[in-house]
Amino acid sequence: MKKRGLPWRRLPLRTRVIGAFTLGAAVAALVLVVITYGLSRQSMLQQREESSQRQFFANARQVQSSLRAEDPDLTQLLESLPSLSGSRSIVRTGDETWTSLSLTPNDLPIPLVTSVLEFSEAKTMRYRLDNEPVLAFGLQLRPSAASTFNEVAYFEVVPLAEVENTLESLALILLVGGALTVLVGVGIGLWASGGLLRPLTEISDAAKSIAHGRFDTRLEEVSDPDLDALVSSFNEMAAAMETRITRDARFSSDVSHELRSPLMTLRASIEVMQHRREELSERTQQALDLLNDEIIRFENLVQDLLDLSRSDSGPMANDLVNIEELVKATLDSSDGDIALEVSAAAEGVLVMGDKRRLAQVLDNLLRNAEKYGNGATQVSIIATGRAIEIAVEDDGPGVAPSERELIFERFTRGAAARKRGAGDGAGLGLALVDEHARRHGGNARVEGRQGRTGARFIVSLPKAGHR
Repeated sequence: MKKRGLPWRRLPLRTRVIGAFTLGAAVAALVLVVITYGLSRQSMLQQREESSQRQFFANARQVQSSLRAEDPDLTQLLESLPSLSGSRSIVRTGDETWTSLSLTPNDLPIPLVTSVLEFSEAKTMRYRLDNEPVLAFGLQLRPSAASTFNEVAYFEVVPLAEVENTLESLALILLVGGALTVLVGVGIGLWASGGLLRPLTEISDAAKSIAHGRFDTRLEEVSDPDLDALVSSFNEMAAAMETRITRDARFSSDVSHELRSPLMTLRASIEVMQHRREELSERTQQALDLLNDEIIRFENLVQDLLDLSRSDSGPMANDLVNIEELVKATLDSSDGDIALEVSAAAEGVLVMGDKRRLAQVLDNLLRNAEKYGNGATQVSIIATGRAIEIAVEDDGPGVAPSERELIFERFTRGAAARKRGAGDGAGLGLALVDEHARRHGGNARVEGRQGRTGARFIVSLPKAGHR
């Protein structure tokens, strides 16, 4: 049972690398924005509060001094007070008597007024007045004995709109800077993921090249000590595999060549006996026919083994091949009347490959249909995106779904072929089809015919320029 990992682990590695850099940049930018804005806001408000508080106490002292007079003119006094960034003042004398140039008692928060009247210490409060931020100060004053006022409280309101606007501009600048930081993180992630995945991409391409039969493929040496071990191990593995495949292919080729000599002797002996067939008994003639059939089967097996050994290790031509012309030429040289259907998009399509081996692929499919499918009925050439497909159909019993992958393995034959007398093949014809298709960058498969009995063998090859 396959274990399920975390959701993010199911994402592509490149996406995860870019996401990690983006997330790191976003977190760093967020922390930087929050800390910078918080410290700046605290510093600016503290500076404004300190400067406003100094001005407030200076103004309060002037009001306190004016209270020494017997009947001070508070309106004139408030007009003479210096104003810091648009600050406004108001004085409360006696019971609910307020004097101000522009403020009203309702402009002051009740908690501030109550607190100032109850305690002798200066009080400070930030709030919003007419939807604008303000800073309010309040202090209870002590009138002189000659003063007509028995109770005096001085309040001053300082606007903070300028500070708020500055903070809004700062916040916008920080957000833009944070966004740029995230974009830089994405760019670094793209660059880093490219450098990180480039060796893996090269290994993947090299592995695909080896899978397509180019066993001499190797990775270039790198100067990075972390990747050097990986590259060296891969090259050693590829060299060992090439040596093993070459040795096995040479062994098969040598065995096949060695078998051809006794086969030729047996063939010559059988031909001599065939010339004197009339002198043999009926039972001996039957034995001679069986021997002749087995020799033919053995010769085909040896030839298929030679073709497989050449396919495994031999060089492959890489020419432009017109598939339509190749199929027409193969059908013209074959027995029987087989219909050819070419789609409009497949006319004149070229593939890069070995013309001889591609012709052998089609010939093997036609022979397979002749042996096990009552002969081929139609050959179709269809263009599908970047590939071109050659389909050979027959009216035979078809291939069971459970055998559609196994049938392309070496020495594997379908149920119809395993029946006694059903054919003289050894299960190498379709293996050669699959091998040649794979070495050309394509694949081979078999499927049933829609609504009819029979099989449909399909070879898919990449178009020239799309390999």
